[in-house]
Formats: sequence, structure tokens, C-alpha cells
Amino acid sequence: MSVPPVAGLLSLDGHVAVVTGASQGIGAAIAVRLAEAGASVVLGQRADASAVVSLIEERGGRAGSVSTDLSVVGDAETLLGEARARFGTPTILVNNAASQPVKSFVDLTESDWDDVFRTNVTGAAATLAAFARLRIAEGGGGAVVNIGSIEGLRPAVGHVHYAASKAALAQLTRGAALELGPHAIRVNLVAPGLTWSPTLEATWPEGVARWLDAVALGRLGMPSDVADAVLFLASDAARFVTGVELPVDGGVLARPAF
Repeated sequence: MSVPPVAGLLSLDGHVAVVTGASQGIGAAIAVRLAEAGASVVLGQRADASAVVSLIEERGGRAGSVSTDLSVVGDAETLLGEARARFGTPTILVNNAASQPVKSFVDLTESDWDDVFRTNVTGAAATLAAFARLRIAEGGGGAVVNIGSIEGLRPAVGHVHYAASKAALAQLTRGAALELGPHAIRVNLVAPGLTWSPTLEATWPEGVARWLDAVALGRLGMPSDVADAVLFLASDAARFVTGVELPVDGGVLARPAF
């Protein structure tokens, strides 16, 4: 196969990307970055994403939003169908939508477990499967990036159900990569560490302090750090990369565990 020129490695011109959970934070940064790289982007989320769509359009990109709840059966098919109707069959999927409540393990109810897994695992799997069916019908090819967490490897107190769901998402990534590889569909996962938000330092100062004591690069992650990792995995620069879990954590996982 031909090797793309360096200048075009990160270009997504002609691609259609679907990004879930994209109304703010990491998801919004991913949507903006993919649009900057040339993709037409459809944002799927529960909350209003009009501000993100407007930002992309102000910068010369193409974007639209679809109100969707991926914990509801059938919403994944609706989201992919809406994206196809607006811009053409999606070639890139980013599964970012997630639920991250905090609760003591012994107090977790069956409903708590169901709510987290329905969005973080079942919803992501349904969206990935809907994407794969469309791509296979088009002759194959495509890239999926799931957004996990380093908590899938090292859980935090009060996050047992969330951490378990992100570990399951990592295994879903590897299994899907294995099955979809013959169709030239790549499936990878980005695992962010603690990532800045406007309220993080005010609402969880002790957590931020612990992070800064542990992180090799000496700072919080930024949504743009995660977005650039997603761009790499979605682009031709990662054309022979599938089934990987890429931490974007400033080196926290490199810290000795004992």
C-alpha cells in the first residue's frame, strides 16, 4: 500500500466523524479538533451542543448535533442514521459519552451498576456495532476511538463501578478490533488521566493536589491533550494501529505502585 505524505497524515478531509458526549469538556475538544483536521462532525449527546457546533462553524468547519441518550435501546442506530443523512456515511466514531458518579462500593445498588454500565459499556458497544454495520455495508474501512480512563487500570475510591466499566470498555475495544480487523475497521482506546475542567480545582482540591504529586509531567491533563491523541488514532498516521489502549496521563501510570 502507498504511504501517505507527511503533510497529509493527520488530514481528515472527506471524512465524517461522530462524537458522543460532545457538548463540553473532552468530547467538545475532540469534536473541534476533528473538524479542524477537515472532518464533518456530528455531535451526539443529551445536553445542548449548539455552542460547540457554532464554534466549529465559525472556524470554517462543518458540524451538526443530534440529541441522543445512548443508554436507550435504538438511539445508537438513530444517531448514526442522522449523521449519514446529513453528511454521508460516518468513517470515524469516537465513543466519549460516559457516566461517572461517585459512591461507596458497599452502598452501590443494582440500579447504580446498571446505570453506569448501560452508558459506558452497553451504549458504547451498540454505537460501535451500528457504525461497523454501516462501514461493512460500504465495503469496510473506518476508525473507532473509545474514550476509557486510567481508572480502568487503577481504580479510585468511590469509583468502583466506573472503573469496572472502563476496564470492560478496554476489553470491548480489543475484542472488536479482533473481529472488525478483516473489514479494515480499526478500534482503539484512549485512557485519559485527571483532566482539567473549569470547576475541578475548586470542587476537588485534594484530588488535584494528589495528582500533581504523582504526575511525571507536573500538570493536569487538558482536553486538547486527549483530542490530539484521538486525532492520531483516527488518522492515517495510525493506519496499522488497532486494539491498543493509549494512556494520556502525563506519566502517572509509570509511577511505582509500591
